[in-house]
Amino acid sequence: MTSNPSERAQSTDRTPPAVAVVDAQSPGNVGTIARAMKNFGFSDLLLVDPPELDPDGEAYGYAGHARDDVLPNATEISFDHLVENYHTIGCTAVTNEDDRRHVRFPFSTPAELADRLPTVEAPTALVFGRERVGLTNEELARIDEICSIPASAEYPVLNLGQAATITLYELRSLTLGDDGTQLPDVERVRAPEATIDRLYDQWAALLAELNHPEEKRDKTMRMLRRVFGRADLTEREANTLLGIVRRATERPAEN
Repeated sequence: MTSNPSERAQSTDRTPPAVAVVDAQSPGNVGTIARAMKNFGFSDLLLVDPPELDPDGEAYGYAGHARDDVLPNATEISFDHLVENYHTIGCTAVTNEDDRRHVRFPFSTPAELADRLPTVEAPTALVFGRERVGLTNEELARIDEICSIPASAEYPVLNLGQAATITLYELRSLTLGDDGTQLPDVERVRAPEATIDRLYDQWAALLAELNHPEEKRDKTMRMLRRVFGRADLTEREANTLLGIVRRATERPAEN
């Protein structure tokens, strides 16, 4: 771990948020958070009073490919340095509190932060606390704002690694953008109308070839148009179905 984060905190106003973990007890949780950071495009890991992170131990074992960069490049800092050099967002469970009972109120959800953080012109850090008690009230009082994951009112407390993973997932647009994920076909490209019309014509021919009752054919075609309209077929899907229906139309004539 490196020990001089001042240059990184001041290098640019709009960098992806850093992830700060305060006084984690389990090396495995640190590794889990590093892995989640790698999954969702975050790289700057800050550790306040961390446990020992043995390269042959639990943290590196849980980190996956983050063992190659995120975890070994983590920076150990003090809590004072964190709150003095970053716009801090404390991630904590809020158990139906209001402005009379909670030390910090109101709070944002991770999804709301994803919309707002691009306008924050300061180095930003998402701050996660201890496994058992999270961030103390004294620490929360020094943090700029609070983030909480919506969860069951009966049991809103999440495991440290889970909370970080959910939060980073919701904020992935800050690092990966719209085109940086592995998911293919995010926006479906509808087949040309001419291809869809040929599919409908082929269905009509199949109904005739099968001697489907003539008085029911119009109703059946309307049903098929509704079904395929909801499916929003791609060109490949439409052409595949067209080939199958054409083949089915030809088989009765062959026999």
